[in-house]
Amino acid sequence: MVTAAAMQTRPAGIVTLTLNPALDLATTTAQVAPTHKLRCGPVQRFPGGGGINVARVLHRLGAGVQAWTLAGGAAGAQMGALLAAEGVATRLHPIAGDTRENLSVVETSTGREFRFVLPGPDVTPDEWQALLTDLTALMPEPGAERAAPPATRWWVASGSLPPGLPDTIYADLAHAARRQGVRLALDTSGPALAAALQAGVALVKPSLRELRELLQQPLEGPADWHRAAMSLVQQGQAEVVALSLGEQGALLATPGGTWQAPALPTVAQHGTTGAGDCFLAALVWALDRGDAPPEALRWGIAAGAAALQSPGTSLAATADVQRLVAQVPAPTAL
Repeated sequence: MVTAAAMQTRPAGIVTLTLNPALDLATTTAQVAPTHKLRCGPVQRFPGGGGINVARVLHRLGAGVQAWTLAGGAAGAQMGALLAAEGVATRLHPIAGDTRENLSVVETSTGREFRFVLPGPDVTPDEWQALLTDLTALMPEPGAERAAPPATRWWVASGSLPPGLPDTIYADLAHAARRQGVRLALDTSGPALAAALQAGVALVKPSLRELRELLQQPLEGPADWHRAAMSLVQQGQAEVVALSLGEQGALLATPGGTWQAPALPTVAQHGTTGAGDCFLAALVWALDRGDAPPEALRWGIAAGAAALQSPGTSLAATADVQRLVAQVPAPTAL
């Protein structure tokens, strides 16, 4: 079904895809300890999952975006209602299973965050295929005249795969994106990431840990990071590689060059949930509007830092992103 928010007139130049969304619950407790009952603070609820988080931030930045997601049960309905309340254009594709719930607990005595992530419902290939069929139906046939509203330019697929779907799903999406003339940005891990890169994507955002696992290499220093990211570009697996380096910032590799920018000295006040999604959203937003890669990297760094100042998965606030981007040094060319 399509939520009321999807009826807004702003064209969806960017569509995000979330195959394993969640209703995210966030709370606090003084100390996490076994056996004892842990008395918690008030609970906050957020629509969650990689692509949904990306869509929420893109919407705040003013992009024409629509969040597509599989959803089922009471948690799925509440997730859709929360997105509608934010004004995010949303398309919920029904599934038989119940959308999962995740829990994030910040230990106030130490500031540590504990994240409990459930696997999600079983999804059938038919449920995924129905979403993909509807998605490709949005696009005109190759060579056909593109009428208003403007065609979608990006698909942003982010997050894990739910049980029941094969690891080739994102690779199938990459092939579909190429046929439709859409740029695919991907943020996932494991075998699903490896399969998609063999098909080729426009942009991929691995963490350093995910890139080490993908390449089965230690990647111990900046020279190794640069070489590994560029290898994906040179082999045609990704046009752009955005390698997140945690406290050391991020690296952006493209056919035109490689740049690295440091992380801002921002302390995580409420946990780190959603920082990577905020980074990806701002990066795609900047690239889509025509920013040069080094400038787009600065926006990504700023959005990731802004997320650390927001509770739970409330994500980066626009004012914080705009304030922090001025503090990001010009990326260094490698």
